[in-house]
Amino acid sequence: MTATESKRDTARDKAKAKRTAALLDAAARLFAEKGYLGTSIEDLGAAAGVTGPALYKHFSGKPAILASILIEASSGLLEGGRRVVSDHQGGGALEGLVAFHVDFALKNPDVIQVQDRELGQLAEQDRHEVRTLQRRYVELWVGVLSDLQPETATEVLRARAHAVFGLLNSTPHSGQGIDRSTLRAELEQMALAALS
Repeated sequence: MTATESKRDTARDKAKAKRTAALLDAAARLFAEKGYLGTSIEDLGAAAGVTGPALYKHFSGKPAILASILIEASSGLLEGGRRVVSDHQGGGALEGLVAFHVDFALKNPDVIQVQDRELGQLAEQDRHEVRTLQRRYVELWVGVLSDLQPETATEVLRARAHAVFGLLNSTPHSGQGIDRSTLRAELEQMALAALS
């Protein structure tokens, strides 16, 4: 392969990745607005600026698009959470996790709605993968909380983590009319108060 061919392939790969990301963003928005079952392949193509059949260059079908949205979100949370904990070995991991999750929630309200409403539409294997990633993310939080509150039962810490996720993931339904920085500060303050 020549250098020119390699550059062309790299540019093509980048363009394809950009189209795929745009398609997933459009799909998350449509699934949040109209529901998974209420969204057609043609709707997805139109929202992404391609013909419906062109979607098959990126995904095998609508189920694969939903799976990609939810698996990427769950794996992104787990990977990001692990980075936060690694970066805060000397302390501040809980604050870092809260800030990280608030950032995710504020940037991804459509994905949160799709997760809430459409998880049951996934094929069993994909649903299992999402649930496994989510459990690992919860346990990451439980580990940080356990270091801070070693006298508290693990089950209680897990319940606290789940409750805080409910609070932070309420962003698609709350905070209308509040500027982002104020909402971010409120969410972080409430989450840390609930966990302490």
